[in-house]
Formats: sequence, C-alpha cells, structure tokens
Amino acid sequence: MASPGEQAATPPERLDVGQLATLVRQHRGNQSLRQAAADAGVSFSTLSRVEAGAQPDLASFTAICAWIGVPPSRFFTPVTERWDTPLEEAISHLNTDPRLKPEAASSIAAVIRQMYDVLAEEVEPPKALVACHLRAAPTMRPGVPDRLGPLLVDMHDGLRKLVEAGDV
Repeated sequence: MASPGEQAATPPERLDVGQLATLVRQHRGNQSLRQAAADAGVSFSTLSRVEAGAQPDLASFTAICAWIGVPPSRFFTPVTERWDTPLEEAISHLNTDPRLKPEAASSIAAVIRQMYDVLAEEVEPPKALVACHLRAAPTMRPGVPDRLGPLLVDMHDGLRKLVEAGDV
C-alpha cells in the first residue's frame, strides 16, 4: 500500500505474444523468414523467436508492428484489479488469523455475512437533476458561458430542494 506522499503503482499491462506471433506468421505468408526479417528491419533470430511466441525487445516490437501494419496497443491486455468490499476484507483477516482454525474462521464469517445481509441498507446513487453539455460554448459571445454556468448550478440546487421536499 502506498503512503500518502507516494503514488500507488499501476498494474502492468500484458503483451499478447501469441497474437503477435500469429499475425507475424500470417503477414509473412510464403516469404522466407530471412527475407521477412530484412523487410521488418529486425534480425532473423528475433523474428524466429517472435514467431515461436517469445517477447521481443521494445525496438524490435515497434518495428514488427510497423511491418505488419498494426498499432502496438492492439497487443496489450490490461490487468484487471479486484476491489474487495469491506465485508470481504474483514473475512480475509479472519481467514489469516493464526489463532483461528479454518472451521472457526468459516463459522465467524458465516455469522458476519448473515448480520451484514440483515443490517446493511441499499444505498441509491444520487440522481442528477440537471445535465447540460456546453458544446457550443466556444461559439457563444464572450462571457455567456461564465454567466450560464452559475445559473445552471442554481437551477440544479433549486430542483434538488423541490425533489427533497416532495414537490416534484
């Protein structure tokens, strides 16, 4: 976990070398490996390794992408992060407690889940009462967008009060 002054590390994206290898083989077709490597601007051994599914260095990767006519971003797959709920975090602490046997941790977790299901309230996200996109703002007369913004905020606040009072 990052301290307040540090930035949390973002998970790396994965390079799909299998897809790269397939596209290299397709693009090469009946052309010899040596000729294709020369056309791509990489060594014979590099192209051979890429076709076998190895990860190339950055310079070779970009040269191969240019040769096959595909943007490098096509081969990157973002790593998904799992966000645990507070309930899952509490239960994971129980499961790692060395003083509890696995059966005891499971029993406590079952009770906590049951209590959570009974006591937790469903929270509705706030609804936007006014939404406006000022796409034409650059074509308006000077000062109009600056005056229109506060008016829209005031309208939004007024509508919110009416909704909360049950008048709308």
